[in-house]
Amino acid sequence: MKKIQRMNVVIIEDEALAAERLEKMLRELAPEITVAAKLASVELSVAWLKENSVDLIFLDIQLTDGLSFSIFDRVEVKTPVIFTTAYDQYAVKAFELNSVSYLLKPVKKRDLENSLEKYRSLRSAYSIDFDVLLSTIKGKTEYKKRFLVRMADRYKKVETEEIAYFFALEKSVFFRTVEGRTYPLDMTLDQVEKVIDPTVFFRINRKYIVHINAISNMVSWSKRRIKVELRPVVDDHMDTIVSMERYAEFKKWLDK
Repeated sequence: MKKIQRMNVVIIEDEALAAERLEKMLRELAPEITVAAKLASVELSVAWLKENSVDLIFLDIQLTDGLSFSIFDRVEVKTPVIFTTAYDQYAVKAFELNSVSYLLKPVKKRDLENSLEKYRSLRSAYSIDFDVLLSTIKGKTEYKKRFLVRMADRYKKVETEEIAYFFALEKSVFFRTVEGRTYPLDMTLDQVEKVIDPTVFFRINRKYIVHINAISNMVSWSKRRIKVELRPVVDDHMDTIVSMERYAEFKKWLDK
């Protein structure tokens, strides 16, 4: 009978519920895993990693006190890492280029299982060049500067900086400018989200991607929901409630 190899991991995640959920899934998928620590900040992680070692690190990208990549500027770590991220598409691309496993949040059990299998199969040869990874993340990312829209037999270009928000209505997508003009767009919101700057645009739910300067007011709607009021005014205020799944990431985005 093959002996099960014990494995120690650390979870670096500043959302307590997300860390607990990840730990619970790990227990269910791999009883041989022991979570040695759950750390919520860069400072705590640096201090802990200077004194401890594990077999695998689960690492959230954005922590309360900065990007988690800064950890590796301050302490040498050769441990394999599985990254967790929400909407940072350019970061995900960097992970792919550097052969780093990643999980999109909220983490799905099947994706976690696949990442663990990948780690096990590559364990002996698994290494990460954090210098290359960090330079890729910090490298200049080009985002869409303008959109070309068609209106009947005419075309019009609209600069991205003029757009207040994108929204889906029935099966079509539109955007509204800061001056209140609305134009149709031959793209899905998923496609739009990948080509616009995530530091100034945020997808609050399935229907709306908003520019930070278009937010005129925010009202607490429930324990984990916020209703966003936009400028120009939207047609239906109930459509601009931040979804529960995006609530924590939305607060982080606002607080950068």
